[in-house]
Amino acid sequence: MSAVKAVRATGRGRPSKSAGVDLKQTILDAAEGLFARHGFYGVTTRQVAAEAGVDTALIHYYFGAKRELFDAVLLRRAEVVNQERIDSMTAYEVAHQGRMTPEGVIRAFIDPLIERSLTGGQGWKNYFALVAQVNNTPAWGGETMHRFFDPVVHQLVDTLKRAMPDAEMADLYWCYQFLTGSMMLALTETGRIDQLSDGLCHSSDLEAVRTRLYAYCAAGFEAVVRRPRA
Repeated sequence: MSAVKAVRATGRGRPSKSAGVDLKQTILDAAEGLFARHGFYGVTTRQVAAEAGVDTALIHYYFGAKRELFDAVLLRRAEVVNQERIDSMTAYEVAHQGRMTPEGVIRAFIDPLIERSLTGGQGWKNYFALVAQVNNTPAWGGETMHRFFDPVVHQLVDTLKRAMPDAEMADLYWCYQFLTGSMMLALTETGRIDQLSDGLCHSSDLEAVRTRLYAYCAAGFEAVVRRPRA
C-alpha cells in the first residue's frame, strides 16, 4: 500500500497543502523531542507517529525513512541559527573593523544560540540537546555536523584569524574543537553543575553562562596562540 493510500485508510485522508505544513511541523516537533531524549537509535518512526498523533505512513509520505526524518529535524533549526550567527559575526566585524577581539567574535558566534535557548521555548532546548548528542557520536556525528554546520564554523575561524593575525590556522581549529564542547555542554543544561556546586550554580542559568563562557573560550584561544613555540 502506498503512503498516501495508507494515510487515507486511517480515515485522515491525504493532507491538504495548508494542513500539511502544520502536520509536518507537528511530526518534526515530536521527533525532535524523542531524539533529544533517547537518541537516534532509541527512537522508532512508530513512536514518533504516536507522539505526533498521526499514522506512521504520514511520516514516510513527508520524510521517507527514519534517517531522512532525523536530518529534517536537524536542518529545520540549523538554517535559522546558522543565518543568525552569520549575520551576528558579519555585523560585529563591520562595527569593529581593525579592533576586533577574540571575545567579541566568540560572543557574536555563540550569543544567538543563548538567545534562542532563553526565549525560544522547549523546542530549542530539545534541539541543542540533540546537536550535542550528534557532536559526540563517533560513528557518523562528524559527517553530520560537517553537512549542517561547517560554513558558519569556517566564518568563525576566518574572523578569528583576522582578529588574531599571528594565529596559526591549526591552533584556531583545535581551539574551536574545545570551544564547541564547552558551548554544547552549556546549552544542554544537564544539571551536573547544580549537584557539583551544591546548588551554588545552576545549569539553567544561561545568563550566568553568558557572562563567563565567552571570556573563558577567548582566554583559551589567546593562551594557545601566544604560547611559546618548541
